[in-house]
Amino acid sequence: MEIRIGITNSGRELSFESSQSTSEIEKLIADALDSSKSYFTISDDKGKSYIIPTAGLAYVEIGSEETRRIGFVG
Repeated sequence: MEIRIGITNSGRELSFESSQSTSEIEKLIADALDSSKSYFTISDDKGKSYIIPTAGLAYVEIGSEETRRIGFVG
């Protein structure tokens, strides 16, 4: 699924694909914000880890878990 994260005072957003479920990502971010942690970590499909500062978090957009269709749609 695609994840897009906006960081305050930055004109660009962080965008990547992750194999984590929507509920896992939501829980990870909510736990970090509720416990006043200074950052949280998310991994992408390729094994890269992203450390995101909670203080600079503007938004998180979590794409659907729907699989992409291949071929023509009629």
